[in-house]
Amino acid sequence: MGITVSLKVLSLVAIASLLVFEEWLSTPACNLVPFEGPKFEDDPGDLKVMLVADLLLLGSDSAYFTLFFRDYYMAKFFRKSFESLKPDLLLVLGDISAKGSELTRSKWTSVLRQFYQILGPFVGLPFHAVLGDRDIGECSDLDLNKVNWISRKLPGLDPSGCGAFEINNISFVTLNAVALLCGDNSLRFGIEKVIERESLEFRNKTGGINDSTNTTDADYNFLWRVHSMSSGSGPVTLLHFPLQQTGSQRQGGIDTLKRSPISLIEELNEASKTREHIGADPYKLLHSLPQNASEYILQALKPR
Repeated sequence: MGITVSLKVLSLVAIASLLVFEEWLSTPACNLVPFEGPKFEDDPGDLKVMLVADLLLLGSDSAYFTLFFRDYYMAKFFRKSFESLKPDLLLVLGDISAKGSELTRSKWTSVLRQFYQILGPFVGLPFHAVLGDRDIGECSDLDLNKVNWISRKLPGLDPSGCGAFEINNISFVTLNAVALLCGDNSLRFGIEKVIERESLEFRNKTGGINDSTNTTDADYNFLWRVHSMSSGSGPVTLLHFPLQQTGSQRQGGIDTLKRSPISLIEELNEASKTREHIGADPYKLLHSLPQNASEYILQALKPR
C-alpha cells in the first residue's frame, strides 16, 4: 500500500515538474544590455517592433520531431512573446526557410503554411519579411524568376526582393542583401534603382536636395549622390546581412556611439573566422556586405 502511494506521489511530482519545465522552456527571456548612449524615455505612442530571423523552416520536409515538438514550442514562444511585448509590427530578417533555394513552388508554399501556423492567432499582425540566402540561394544559385515568385508570396516585396513601407510615420526600406553580396548579377541593378528612388524620395521629404556631386565606384558602378541629408535622418533599412564598418565611420564622419552596432558586428565577424560548419547550422561564416556596398547604402539612404 505504502509503495503504491509513493509511486503515485512520484508520478504526480514528475508530471508537475515536467509541466513547470515546459512552461519555463517556452517563456521568452530578455537581458537588457548596458547602454552608454543617450537615454530615451518610453512613450506609449512609440512603435514596438519584434524582430526574428533564421527560422529555418522545412515545411513538408519536416521530421516528426520538428512538427510535433519544435513547431509546438516555437508557436508557444511566439504567443508568449506577443503577449509580453504587444508589438505593432513583426519583422522577419531573412531565412524563413532552411533550404528555400532548393525547393519547388509547392514545397515553398508548405514552408509559408508552416510559418503562418506558428504565428497562430497573431497572423493578422502587420509583418514584413526580408529575403535571406537560405531563402533564395547563394551567389551561384540566384535565379531571377524564383526570387520574383518568392517575393510575391511575402508582403510588400517587389520582384527583386526589395520593398518600402511606412507605419506610425516611420519609414522602412527593405533591400535584397544577398544580391548585393554577390556583386555582378541581374538582380543587383534593380536593387540600385530602389536605393536611388528611396534616396530621392527622402531628399524630397526632408528638403535635402542641393547641387549634388556624382561619383561612381569602380567595382559596383554605384551612383553616389552627395546631398545634405544628415546621417540617421533616412528610413530604417532592413537587411539580412550586416553592413561593414566604413572608412568614414572609423574617422568619425558618421555619428556613432562608443561601441556602435557595426563595431559589434566586426567582433562577430572576427569570432566567426573559426566557426565550423556543422550539420544544419545556418552558416559557414557570418557574412557582411562589401565595404563599397555598405558605404553606398549609408551615403544614399542615411538610414536611421
